Amino acid sequence: MTKQELDYQPSCDLSALQARAQLYRQLREFFQQRDVLEVETPVVSQAAVTDVHLASVAVDRHINGQLQRQYLQTSPEFPMKRLLASGSGPIYQICKVFRDDEHGRKHNSEFTMLEWYRPNMSLQALMHEVSDLLNVVLAKRFGELRPVILSYKHAFMQRLDLNPLQASLAELKQSARRVGLDLDLGDDRLAYIDLLFSHMVEPSLGFDTPVFLTDFPPEMASLAKVKQDEDGELVAARFELYIEGLELANAYDELIDADVLLQRFEQDNAERLQRGLIEMPIDHYLLAALPHMSECSGIALGIDRLLMVIQDKMQLADVISFPAEIA
Repeated sequence: MTKQELDYQPSCDLSALQARAQLYRQLREFFQQRDVLEVETPVVSQAAVTDVHLASVAVDRHINGQLQRQYLQTSPEFPMKRLLASGSGPIYQICKVFRDDEHGRKHNSEFTMLEWYRPNMSLQALMHEVSDLLNVVLAKRFGELRPVILSYKHAFMQRLDLNPLQASLAELKQSARRVGLDLDLGDDRLAYIDLLFSHMVEPSLGFDTPVFLTDFPPEMASLAKVKQDEDGELVAARFELYIEGLELANAYDELIDADVLLQRFEQDNAERLQRGLIEMPIDHYLLAALPHMSECSGIALGIDRLLMVIQDKMQLADVISFPAEIA
């Protein structure tokens, strides 16, 4: 095929580009009115996320003449927390993030993220702020939105009559078989929970009104604190936002105990080795910063998915200019 025969055009139309520009204006005005500072941090880092379910994109670059293996960010979280620890106050960032080999209707390995942090703000107050934001950017499509709060446990019980915090491996396997998900995931209890959630729970969330899904299993805490729920069961202090079955955002009551976070990073790397994955370099700058951070809530929101909702589109390619396949 000659260069003249290649289809050079973007996957989205002009209206999607205009909607994105309008969204950025709305976001910047929203945070300016709330005295949240826009910041910018490096896209490439010597450290990387250790989460076994995330794959970083590796890059090689020279620093002072020495070739180093570094990584494109999967999130700006680590450097933004270093800013928070240095006294920045509330901050936000709109930036590109990268996750290797994530492609499909809802995924592209390069995508745009809005991330913001609120020192001394509770997750409950952050939900109210997210609701305010939704009522700015989604007003034309939905009018006034009133999100509801639903715990991960009760979402499971409504759909599957099963408490994921207490269910045994055998019960989870039986439930998966009952709904036609007869996959052999070995003895990985968390994998069965995730399988049931992604196929049976998630697709039903947020159709009548947006849903804040809260209180995840403690094994899913990642960089969030762990607490007790109203029944005394341990849960991760975090929430996700769902609209029309689509996960748009992920928020944490941020863990600021460096010793506990180091243990989680090391556990992640040990599991990586067990799975045949490479061990990832730990961000010791972040660990040094955490003792200087105040209590904080933080949230990451997928801009491209939000645009799918704004424009009522079913494919990510309809709201981004050039997906990885044609970039």
